[in-house]
Amino acid sequence: MDPTADLVVDELTRRKVPVMRFDMGDFPQRMTLTAEHDAAPWSGVLTDIYRSVRLEEVRAVYYRRPRLPAVSSTIPEPHRTWADDQALAGLLGTLYALPVLWVNRPEIDGVASHKPGQLPIAAALGLRTPRSLISTDPGAARAFCKSIGGPVICKPLMGSPLRYDDGRRNGVPTHLIDPAEIDDSASLTAHLFQEWIDKAHEVRLTVVGHRLFAAEIHAGSDAARIDWRSDYDALTYKPCTVPEPVRRGVLGWLDRFNLNFGAFDFAVTPQGDWVLFECNPSGEWSWIQNSTGLPIAAALAELLAEGKTS
Repeated sequence: MDPTADLVVDELTRRKVPVMRFDMGDFPQRMTLTAEHDAAPWSGVLTDIYRSVRLEEVRAVYYRRPRLPAVSSTIPEPHRTWADDQALAGLLGTLYALPVLWVNRPEIDGVASHKPGQLPIAAALGLRTPRSLISTDPGAARAFCKSIGGPVICKPLMGSPLRYDDGRRNGVPTHLIDPAEIDDSASLTAHLFQEWIDKAHEVRLTVVGHRLFAAEIHAGSDAARIDWRSDYDALTYKPCTVPEPVRRGVLGWLDRFNLNFGAFDFAVTPQGDWVLFECNPSGEWSWIQNSTGLPIAAALAELLAEGKTS
C-alpha cells in the first residue's frame, strides 16, 4: 500500500522489466526462501503467494521502508525474538550478498541519514552549510545563540515522529527559538541548533544515480517559511537548474556514502547562494513529481532496470 512504490513499478512494467514486490514483514509466514552457496553468489528461490524470483536473476533491489520479518505469534518468548532475528539475517543477509545495485542499502542509508555526519562531509565537498551546535548544555546553547548575533532555529536530529498512544504520528517541525527561554530542559536530550538562513525560497533536490531533479519550494505562510513541511497547502513549486558547484557537491556526497538516491534540502538566499540543510537518503519524492512533472519515477526505473554488480 505504497503509492510511491506504485509509480516505480508502473514505470518498470512499461519497460517490460520483471518485478517481484514484497514486504519483508510477510517472511517467513507467507514467504519462503531457499538459497544455496557453493563458491559462488547465492542461488535459489524467493517465493510468496503471488510470484517467485531466482536469486541469480536479480539485478537490482529497491528498498522502501518495509516491515521487519515476523515469525508466528504462537512461538513463545524468548524464542520468538530469537527466531525473528534469524529470519531477518536469513532474508536480508542473503539479499545483501547478491552482487547487485541497491536503492539504497538500508544499513548505509541509516548511517547517512544522521545529520551530525552529513554536514562536515558536505562542507568538505564545497557545499555551504549553516553554523550548527549539538548540545545538551543549556549554557552552551545560549552562548551559541549569542555568538550567532541573529535568529536561531532548533530542529530534530533525525526524522522520527512523535508516536501517541492513540496511534497518531506527528512530525516535530523546525522552529525559531528565543535564547532567553532555553532552560534546564535542554539537558534532557540532544538538540540541534542552527543559524537562521535568510532565504528567497527553498529547493528539494532529488538525485537518482547521476541525474538531478530540482524544484523550488515557495512558501505562502509564516509556518511554511520556517519549515515547509508544516503547511503543504501553502506551497508552490517550480523546476529549476542546479549550479555546477552544487551538482558536484551532492554527487560527491552520495559517492562518499555509496548511495544511489538522495533527497537534499537547500535554502537559496536572496543573493542566490545554495545552503544545504540535510539529505534524506530515503526521502519522499512522489509529491514533487506530481506537482512539477519531474520524471523521478522514470529515472528510478531506468536505474533499477540497468542494474550493476558491486
